[in-house]
Amino acid sequence: MAGKEIEVLETTAGQVTNVLERLGVAKERMVTVMIEPDDWLTQARKESRRLVIAAGLSDDDIDRLIKQAQKEAAPPAE
Repeated sequence: MAGKEIEVLETTAGQVTNVLERLGVAKERMVTVMIEPDDWLTQARKESRRLVIAAGLSDDDIDRLIKQAQKEAAPPAE
């Protein structure tokens, strides 16, 4: 995990310790755990998908926009 500022993990409550151990996170290191309401992410994805379709965008359009934003946000090569 060296060199990373924020890492987002998705796992079950029962697997948190195992995942952190597998990633080599020291037991003394502070972590933040976010507990999402049941099915929150699924509902958010459905709503987002509805808005994307209403805007006339395809999956390919979304992929292209994401890649473009990643390039724009990337630090300049030295």
